[in-house]
Amino acid sequence: MKIVGLVTEYNPFHNGHKYHLERSKYETNCDYSIAIMSGNFVQRGEPAICDKWSRAKMAIDSGVDLVIELPTLYSTMSAEFFSYGAIKILDSLNSIDFISFGSETNDLKKLNSISKILAFEPLEFKYSLKKYLNEGNVFPKARSLALKEILKDKDLDKIINNPNNILAIEYMKSLIKLKSTIKAHSIKRISSNYNDKNLTGEISSATAIRNLLIKNNNINRDISLALPSSSEFYLNDYLSKYNIFNDICNFNNILIYKLRTIDKDYLSSFLDVEIGLENRIIEAANKYDDIIDIIEAIKTKRYTYTRIKRILIHILLDINYNKNDILNLPAYVRVLASNKKGFKILKKIKNNSNLPIINKVSDFNSSNNNKMLDLDIMASNVYFIGIKNSSNIKNNFDFYISPYIKT
Repeated sequence: MKIVGLVTEYNPFHNGHKYHLERSKYETNCDYSIAIMSGNFVQRGEPAICDKWSRAKMAIDSGVDLVIELPTLYSTMSAEFFSYGAIKILDSLNSIDFISFGSETNDLKKLNSISKILAFEPLEFKYSLKKYLNEGNVFPKARSLALKEILKDKDLDKIINNPNNILAIEYMKSLIKLKSTIKAHSIKRISSNYNDKNLTGEISSATAIRNLLIKNNNINRDISLALPSSSEFYLNDYLSKYNIFNDICNFNNILIYKLRTIDKDYLSSFLDVEIGLENRIIEAANKYDDIIDIIEAIKTKRYTYTRIKRILIHILLDINYNKNDILNLPAYVRVLASNKKGFKILKKIKNNSNLPIINKVSDFNSSNNNKMLDLDIMASNVYFIGIKNSSNIKNNFDFYISPYIKT
C-alpha cells in the first residue's frame, strides 16, 4: 500500500488539479492518495471561494481518496509556515510514501540544493545574507542574492521567484528539518501560470477561474471547460444555497471596523506586522472606506498585496500566535471526505500515528482543549458572515456536518 500526499487548496478543484493528481499517482506508482487541504480561509489571505466541505467533495469525486483539513493556523500563513504545518502533519501520520507538488522548473536536484541551504543556513549563507541586507535589500531580495552567490547560479531568479517553486522549496525544506522519510516528487506545471488572470482553455489557473466566478456569480461555458463535472456540480450546489461566492470584499465593513478600533500596540504584535507597518495600516483604514483601496494604499515593494491580505485575515480571525506556537501546537487528522480507499488509509494512520483522528468535532471538542481546532471552528463561523444573500446560513457548521463519504 503506497500513498502519495498532496498539499492543496482546491479553490476550486479544476482540471489542472486533476492532471496533477493523476500524474502524481502514476509517476510515484502509488495507488492511494491523501490531500491535506486548506479550510475556509486560504494562504493568499482570502476566504475560499466556497466552503471546505464543498471543495472536499469536489476532490473525492474527482479521484482523491482522503481529504483532511489543513488547520487554519497554517493555511493562512506565509509559504514557510503553510508548508511546515502541512508537511509536519503528513509526516506525523507515519504512513505517507511521497509528497507530490507542482513546480515551474521540475528540477528536483536544484530545488533540493536550495532547500538544504535554507534548512541548515551554513555560515557562508548567513554572512552573504547579512551583507546584502546591510546594503539595503529587502529580505527576499537579499536571500535571493545570497543563494545565487553560494550556488554560483546566475539564473536562480527564474526558480526562486516563481510561486510553485517557492512552495516546492518550502516543502522540501520542511522535509529536511523534520528528518522525514517522505520522498519529494515534482510534477511540472503545464499550460497556465499560477497567477494567470485569463482562462487558457481546459487547463486554466485557479486565479482566472475564481476571478470569473466572483465577477459573474455563475458558471459560464468557458469556466465549465476548465472544471471536472463534479466541481461544476458542487459549485452550482453551493451557489443555489448561498447565492454568492465568497471573497475578501464581502468582509469590507467588518474589516474596516476592526482596523479603525484596533489598539495600535496590539496591531504591532501580529506576526507579519513590522515596525512602522502598523501606522501605514491605520492611516489607510482611516482614509478609505473600501478594503481594496486600503490594501492598495498600504502595498509597497516590501509589503506585497498577498502579505497585506494575510495580515487582514489574521486580524479578522484574531490569529496572533508567536513562531513557537505555530511550530509546536498539537495537530490532528480532521477528516473532511473519503472514499472506500480512504478508509484503508485511515486504518493505516490509526495503526501508525499518535495523532487523534477527528470525524465528529462534537465528540472530540467536548473532551479536549485544542486551540488549533477552536480556531478552525471560529474560522468557519466567521466565513459565513461574508455570505449575506441567503436565508440558509447557520452557525457552528463544524459540529453537525459529517465527513462526505463516497461509497
